[in-house]
Amino acid sequence: MSDPRLSPRALLPLLVVFTAIGPVALNLPLPAVPGLAREFAVDPGIIQLTITLYLAGMAAAQLFLGPLSDRYGRRPVLIGSFAVAAVMSLAAAFVTSVAMLIVARVLQSFGSSAGQVISRAVIRDVFDRDNAASMIGWVTMAMVLAPMLAPTIGGLINENFGWRWIFVATFVLAGATTLLGILRLPETRAVAAAPSFAQLLRDAALLVRDRLFVGYLLVGALSSITFFALIGGAPHVVISVMGESSTTYGLWFMVNASGYMLGNAVCGRFAARVGSDRLIRWGTVMMVVAASIQFAIAWFGYMTHPAMLFIPQAAIAFANGLQLPGAVAGAVGVRPEAAGSASGLVGFSQMGLGAVAVQVAGMGVGYWMSPVPMTALILFGAWSALASLALLRRD
Repeated sequence: MSDPRLSPRALLPLLVVFTAIGPVALNLPLPAVPGLAREFAVDPGIIQLTITLYLAGMAAAQLFLGPLSDRYGRRPVLIGSFAVAAVMSLAAAFVTSVAMLIVARVLQSFGSSAGQVISRAVIRDVFDRDNAASMIGWVTMAMVLAPMLAPTIGGLINENFGWRWIFVATFVLAGATTLLGILRLPETRAVAAAPSFAQLLRDAALLVRDRLFVGYLLVGALSSITFFALIGGAPHVVISVMGESSTTYGLWFMVNASGYMLGNAVCGRFAARVGSDRLIRWGTVMMVVAASIQFAIAWFGYMTHPAMLFIPQAAIAFANGLQLPGAVAGAVGVRPEAAGSASGLVGFSQMGLGAVAVQVAGMGVGYWMSPVPMTALILFGAWSALASLALLRRD
């Protein structure tokens, strides 16, 4: 590691910023969504597509960005993608129809997703598997502050300046991040490892036939359902079912984010010492226990206050923070020469299932006006992740 820019102290804050752009762009406009439905005189379900299709766009983009970074290098793909995110953020600020806004959001998601998929590949280029899990833990612990604070900041911008300025702010952030990548990110992919597209396809085929890779991927993707179901259903539960304010929802959401950040801190501190596989097992079991308690509270009608939703969810989030970095690092580390492709497949599975979970949870809570559909989906994700641990047995 002769390049001082690749030391953990130099690389960590850089990757935090890169990884945060996608979640910031996703969450910053959330407080403006109800007003956008009125602004464009459309059904709220149409405006919801600016969130759902953003997630779907992130999922699809990671299938391509990971392999492209294996072929052409981490640096040019990351910088080019962030430039696209900046341009599309500015375009979203000047749209005149909801269709134009949805298109701009999808293209924005294509660019901003590069931060997550390529940062994981960069970490795997530089560190071994257990140290990579530790680094991913620290990165995700720090960047969780972005989606935790973004809705509050977006709400202030929306109330004081209007929704268009939210996208102007996103343009400034994406543009600054593009410049940061140009100035501070070295190339980490080995020059000699520039595969052809035929080789990339062969690498992907080998990955999806590898039992360990599929196990790590499923644990990570299915565990992510527990978060995305909350994103889709919790605003309806807290505001529409419980009758609380959007401010109350935002404050209680910080409890969930704090649980995840604490789990990431524990993972970052202990992954290299106790092993990431052990943390994956512990976190997954803890997630199932907490999700079962949460579902029981909803099923028996006791979920009448945000605390009854978010305290168990904070335990689920802590468990996610404990096991998700190891699952991601494990999947990316199965074939280090195909780290970009592996990272793209992991990101696609997480964001793809996330988009489905957001829509299903939101529709379920809205239809039944009950937290039960959302908590049932969270419980499904937890138990499915637990079942996937069987694939990680090392014979």
